[in-house]
Parts: sequence; structure tokens; C-alpha cells
Amino acid sequence: MGSPQDSTDPLAVLPTPVTRAGREGLAAILAEPASAVVGLDFDGTLAPIVPDPEQARAHPNAVRSLAALAPKVASVAVVTGRPAGVAVRNGGFAGVPGLEHLVVLGHYGAERWDAVSGTVTAPAPHPGVAAVRAELPGFLDRIGAWQGTWIEEKGRALAVHTRRAEDPQAAFEALRAPLTDLAARNGLIVEPGRLVLELRPPGMDKGVALTDYLRETGAGSVLYAGDDLGDLPAFAAVEKLRSDGIPGLLVCSGNDEVTELRERADLVVDGAAGVVGLLSALAARLG
Repeated sequence: MGSPQDSTDPLAVLPTPVTRAGREGLAAILAEPASAVVGLDFDGTLAPIVPDPEQARAHPNAVRSLAALAPKVASVAVVTGRPAGVAVRNGGFAGVPGLEHLVVLGHYGAERWDAVSGTVTAPAPHPGVAAVRAELPGFLDRIGAWQGTWIEEKGRALAVHTRRAEDPQAAFEALRAPLTDLAARNGLIVEPGRLVLELRPPGMDKGVALTDYLRETGAGSVLYAGDDLGDLPAFAAVEKLRSDGIPGLLVCSGNDEVTELRERADLVVDGAAGVVGLLSALAARLG
């Protein structure tokens, strides 16, 4: 399916979506960019996947490409499971000229950072998260979790990673049911991802966050790019909007671990570098 150049070269080629709906979505964005919203996942989409999520940083050209594109569209929204402040820090988004139209919807929309104000707004945390936080280390010890399994603190959620285990996929499958039971006892749900199981409050997903933001902005079209299972609700939201007459383009930041996302995408690009190249090409096309 090809990918655009990884640069902010004004001659970067804007790729053609393989589906009719995707081509219509791209055409709508190009025709009326002032009403278009660009939605982007962070990890695996703007930032390459790394073994330690704490070390994840936006692709070196990401901020430059976003700053070139953001003034030409209604808004750019980074939609992530991370705390909003962490995504802002790891992305290098604060205080960048051109990113005044950027928002970060953290914790699947439970938190929001606006570039204009530079502040994060959020409701009170779900009490179940604190309860699971206290129980989770001992719980993993009792069920004999694989060596190399580790807990990521996400503030309003907790994530158990298996990427460092001797057999990451086996550890992932073995932990899925017991962690689902633990989450349910505390009023939470489990969101599976790429060798990670996230325990978080219900009603928080990227589809809800994206839909609410598009309604708020009165978007006339949308581009959404993601790479993981957590992005499927956002894909479904764009598909629903398209059925309601709002054009949209779905982009998969290519990987072989989440085939459903690739199959539902209108365009597949080569990871974070491909996403950055796409944003650059789109900015150049908009003049």
C-alpha cells in the first residue's frame, strides 16, 4: 500500500487510500481543511514502539510535521491511553509555535490538555484504580506471573506488560482471564493491547473520546491514525460517522501484530515514520 516519505519535504508524495470511503475522506479533508480534525494515537503512531514505554518519545520529525499541518486544519487531537501530561512531555508538544490548535485527550479522554492554555483538566479518579494498585503486585506473585512481567503506573489506569517475559504471548494469554476477574471485582475493565493488558474504568475508550471531540468542534471530516487494539473503537467511531455522512480516512501505522486494524484501514503506512511522512505530505498539499 506504500507510504509517504519520512520527512517534511514539500515534495513528499501524498498516498492514495485503497478504499473508496478512504479516498472520499481524503478528498473532503483536502477540499475543506478548515473543518477537518486530525486524530492520532501516540505510542506506535507518533512514537515508535520501544521495550520500555517510559522511554517512548515522538518520532524526531513528528513535532515539525504537526506544526506544519495544525494551522491548516480545524484541530489536531492526540488520543492516547497515557496521562495527558506524559504524552505532552514525551511528545514535546508544549510551547511549540504552530501547535496552538493541538489538544491531547489523555486516559482515553478522561483528561484533556489544550495547547492554548497549557493546562490539564480531569475529573476525580475512579476508586477501583486505587484498590487494584494496592492489590496488583501481590496478585501477580500469587498467580505465578512470568518473570519479566511488569506493571506500568498510568495514574487513572494500570497496565501489565509481558513484552519482556521469556514467552511474551504465553504470558499475555495466561494473565488475561485472572486480570479480567480482578478488574471486574473492582469495577474496572481490561483493555488488551500489543503484549499489554490495561486495567481501567469502563466508559473510557478512544471511540468515545474522538466522537465527543468531533461533535464539540463541529468537524466536517476526520483523519484518524492508530496502531493497536485500543484504536479499534476510534476506527469504529469513524466508520459510524461515515455512515452518518461525515467523511473520514482511517490510517493504520503498520504492524503485523494487529491484523484487524490493517484490514479495516483505508491506508497502511510504515509505522511512526510513515505517519510522520503522511502528515508532512498532507501539510504540503494544503499549501
